[in-house]
Amino acid sequence: MRSRARSAAFGLTGALVGAPLVLVPATTSSAATTSSAAASSAPGIITVNRGGPARTLTFTADRAGEAVIAFTAAAPGVSWARKSAESAVVAISVDGRHVTDLVVPSADPIPRSLGLGPVRPGKHKVTLRFAKGSAPSARRVTLARPTVRMPQADQVALRHAPVIVGRTGWPFGDPYQNAKTDLPLIAWHDSTPAKTAGHRIIEYSAVWSNEDGGTDSPALMARWGRTTDIEWVYRVEVDASGRRVAGTGVYQGPQHLTLKFTGRYEGDHPVLQTCTMNNNMCDVIMPKAPLRFLLDASRTKPAARAREVVMDREPWTYRIMAQEMLREGKIEKPSDPATKAVGDLRTYLFVELAKRTGAPTGIGSAPGVSLGVRLKRDPARLYRSDHAEPSWSIERDGPAATTIELPRGTTVADIASIEAIRRPVGLGDNGAPSTVTSVNRGFFLRSAYLPQRSAISWTGSITLTAQSPTAILWRNPSGPN
Repeated sequence: MRSRARSAAFGLTGALVGAPLVLVPATTSSAATTSSAAASSAPGIITVNRGGPARTLTFTADRAGEAVIAFTAAAPGVSWARKSAESAVVAISVDGRHVTDLVVPSADPIPRSLGLGPVRPGKHKVTLRFAKGSAPSARRVTLARPTVRMPQADQVALRHAPVIVGRTGWPFGDPYQNAKTDLPLIAWHDSTPAKTAGHRIIEYSAVWSNEDGGTDSPALMARWGRTTDIEWVYRVEVDASGRRVAGTGVYQGPQHLTLKFTGRYEGDHPVLQTCTMNNNMCDVIMPKAPLRFLLDASRTKPAARAREVVMDREPWTYRIMAQEMLREGKIEKPSDPATKAVGDLRTYLFVELAKRTGAPTGIGSAPGVSLGVRLKRDPARLYRSDHAEPSWSIERDGPAATTIELPRGTTVADIASIEAIRRPVGLGDNGAPSTVTSVNRGFFLRSAYLPQRSAISWTGSITLTAQSPTAILWRNPSGPN
């Protein structure tokens, strides 16, 4: 975010610190016959119209490397919450080569950042065209403060980032599925040392707006704290110079299998396709797959935080998540925290905890941990993240996100306490202790489905056992109403 903000300050005329690019203001393509299209955009804004000419901007790179384009995108008349109004699609090309698509799911401005792939030193032209797959209500897309940068520190991560081809359901499906459902939103990478000195493993992950298959929505909310789909996509070993080590590329295939990548590369970018309803990958690209996504994967996730933190720093992803649930009829009306069905997402407390599990002392299933909330006005009632469903407790160790559905209108000020509950996930109990060490954040969504500022945090060490399976983690410091 810091590099994006710094780049934006240079607008369309300046050179970037550490990445000298000269940007020329957007113009119409050579197909334009009048100056009216060029005048339709305010200074610093590119407008791409349905049926209109392509728009272009140029930049000059002083060196070879991976380029990234950032802007704030909006599409008047579009809403991810409404059928036939889901999104507008803009195809983005560099020097005549189709690099990535931009799917704009909102009439409100959203900050976006996309890869442009490798460029050589010299002048380059970025072309933006209103594309097929756009909803009938989409008439234009506005891109404010477009900026191209070549971040020096993130070049290796950008260089190996996967191209994700859109899901088509070929041969009978909609080739533009991802313009209406399970949209790839954001990406990041993690880097760890490899066995060979000086080498490292880079793993790329992405967030989709939902998953049409796989874990159902109530279980997602309980076990993962969201209804988006977050998956690792591709992993590769690179040497000390950032070169790909031959034969080390793997990807997450159907049934979550780790498979060797044997597909096509564009430079060092592996080309993969979302080929399952729960957003797993294939390295064989189906015919007639028009959409492709080269998401900016230059950022990383803090090691001590759950994956959902990447959504926290891009708040608009929560709104898109909620809107897809509404449009697909997956929200219970009226919301009722006594049922397992997913209610209005604004009634949930979004929480992240960290825990670890000790050694088992017997035979049986491992314990998970769930969270419970008591309200000041009704302290006898416990609202549970797992809805008392054992398989919905959190079994994995480390940082993990979950949600607790509460009565409509509940705020943090209404909460009396948050407690941890140890619960074996299956038959029997292997006796392993569960130790909770932190609650990293807790927030509700605002009326527009954007996260409020976190108002809940706790650190310590509380161990839950079969004999003492519950404990209070956090008490509201404001006391009773």
